[in-house]
Amino acid sequence: MCGIAGICGTVASGMLEDKLKTMLLEMAHRGPDDQGVWICPDAHCGLAHKRLAIIDPVGGHEPLTNEDESIWLTFNGCIYNYLDIARVLRQKGHTFRTACDAEVIVHAYEQWGPQCVERFNGMWAFAIWDAKRKMLFCSRDRIGIKPFYYVWDGQTFSFASEIKALLAVGAVKPEADPEGLRHYLTFQFTLAQTSLFKGVQKLLPGHNLIFTPGSKPETTCYWDVSFEIDTEHNESYFIDRLNRLLEDAVRLRLRSDMPLGAHLSGGLDSTAVVCLTRLMLDDAEIKTFTGAFREGAGYDETPYARLASEAARTEHHQIYIGPELFAESMPKIIWHMDEPAGGPGVFPQYWVSKLASEHVKVALGGQGGDELFLGYARYLVAYLEECLKGAIEETSHRAQYVATLETIVPSLPSLQNYVPMLRSFWEGGLFETPAGRYFRLMNRFVDTQALLQPGVAVDHDKTYAEFQTLFDSHGAAAMINRITCFDLKAHLQALLHIEDRIAMAWGLESRVPLLDHRLIEFICSVPPVIKFKNGQLKWLFRQAIQNLIPRQILDRKDKMGFPVPLTQWLKTDLRDFTMDVLLGKGCRQRGIFNPKAVEKAISTDRPFSRSIWGALNLELWHQTFIDGGAYRPRAGST
Repeated sequence: MCGIAGICGTVASGMLEDKLKTMLLEMAHRGPDDQGVWICPDAHCGLAHKRLAIIDPVGGHEPLTNEDESIWLTFNGCIYNYLDIARVLRQKGHTFRTACDAEVIVHAYEQWGPQCVERFNGMWAFAIWDAKRKMLFCSRDRIGIKPFYYVWDGQTFSFASEIKALLAVGAVKPEADPEGLRHYLTFQFTLAQTSLFKGVQKLLPGHNLIFTPGSKPETTCYWDVSFEIDTEHNESYFIDRLNRLLEDAVRLRLRSDMPLGAHLSGGLDSTAVVCLTRLMLDDAEIKTFTGAFREGAGYDETPYARLASEAARTEHHQIYIGPELFAESMPKIIWHMDEPAGGPGVFPQYWVSKLASEHVKVALGGQGGDELFLGYARYLVAYLEECLKGAIEETSHRAQYVATLETIVPSLPSLQNYVPMLRSFWEGGLFETPAGRYFRLMNRFVDTQALLQPGVAVDHDKTYAEFQTLFDSHGAAAMINRITCFDLKAHLQALLHIEDRIAMAWGLESRVPLLDHRLIEFICSVPPVIKFKNGQLKWLFRQAIQNLIPRQILDRKDKMGFPVPLTQWLKTDLRDFTMDVLLGKGCRQRGIFNPKAVEKAISTDRPFSRSIWGALNLELWHQTFIDGGAYRPRAGST
């Protein structure tokens, strides 16, 4: 986990090194252990690197080169199977000067060229300057765990791990992108390669990019999800196969030369990761970390976390987070995030990451389990209507159905806390297309629209068309697979954005074993009727881990997902802060939100709405990056 940056193309003589150092300074928090800058002799390209040393702390200085200095690398991430690849490369005659995974990338590129990434199991964003071919080769991991942003202005190609580094050297002006803004107002994240900054693009997950000075950058896809269903095996096979893949995914992610721990909420995903870690490490010390609020049982999962900790014999640490930290940390969080994404869980995650960073340098977590193994209540909401439609039309025997109305009934108690969602979900009618129904569940614009100034127009039809393209992009027959496709390519990207930024704010490497690409390929091949059996959330995952985790956690039906008591806080401790931000002079002059509507929404007795959260984040983002005023940390501080 590091920070990378680079500039290729037309750059004024003598300015390249200064610009690269400025970019590193802006990302100092990503790499407190080391830094390096390299500029090629003909000044066509310069690479920079901030290092958080995890593997081979002494020998892994970057940018890193091969023996004849024809290949130079700057790399962020971790290649977990680097030892296996290194053995193959040694057999082919390559020699290694270090014991780090970065050098494996260099020699793998020498041996196999751009196809080398197909052999990697890990998380990465890297750039290689190939001096012989006079080209820059860039790659991002299959799932998008590590970030890669770039700007192409027609002459110069600039890239970095964080957008603020690109802004710092004037690669792009700090302007809001209308398309990104439209996405954010609808989903509270942006889609595909779009960002909230005009001119800044993301290299998509599973994509490579080649830039040759004098030409436009070209991107190619080397990996994508596929829903080719395995019809040859039975339930027992899939359960056993998932169990073995889970074990190996965790085993690989325990490779570290620095202290290692894990986030532990007491839910299925993090508990499974921690229990598998204990299985792999025998009696070695494991530290776990949990956060909670004191506003009642609905905001405190620490009893389950302690239960999991006792079962896995970990050294457990927990933190209770109060409203006094919210106003203090939100401007900092927005600065670290570059652009807001996702829900209020980013706030407690920031403080739990700080707690973890005080004890370890690497933390495993359960991110991705809900998307991959079908754990969100909205999946059940969406499929309940599908079952109802099938029962009425007498079509539930057809292949696209994975459950019937009768079989889904035992799973419905999971929706006890989602009655308000169901009420609003069905207000707009019944039996739309699958894409239309799921769009309703993901659409935050319904609430947000009431806060906007009358003159603010959002092309909702265009947003829906982009949503539908992703939703139907892989031609999956079962609705549940199309939902999985969208969430992996969109919703999960927002969560991984948070995972990277918040961990890196504290110099912490975050590892997500449940997003091993082999697990994703496997679960996408499982017949939907098995992985979502009778509409049971996480059915297959539960079968695979049932003998691994405590029964009380396996059977719990009250998983919270780190809820934040913002409804209470907005009425008390946070009222003045929220009013100051959203009713202040800057927000009024910006003309996006209607002050009267905002004040009414803050004062209402209705439960907390994500619309106020989205508005607060968007205004803080404007203040920080567009106005350039709210929060500017000292180098390396948080």
